[in-house]
Amino acid sequence: MSHTFLTTEQLSKRIHYNARTIRTQLVDQCLFEGRHYIRPFGGRKFLFIWEAIEEDLLATPASSISMPTYAEI
Repeated sequence: MSHTFLTTEQLSKRIHYNARTIRTQLVDQCLFEGRHYIRPFGGRKFLFIWEAIEEDLLATPASSISMPTYAEI
């Protein structure tokens, strides 16, 4: 199975969230290492797995997703 790996900036354009919000609010709260993203070569950079994120976005009802509010950003 092939995967589409996205940088934080590329993911932000697809899901319409600020790249900073993805890094500070969504990583490890909604997006989990090994399932939704990897850190290649033990580095600090995130590579997001689009297929896993898309699958969870489509499978989860919007009311049950815990997204940060404007006040938290």
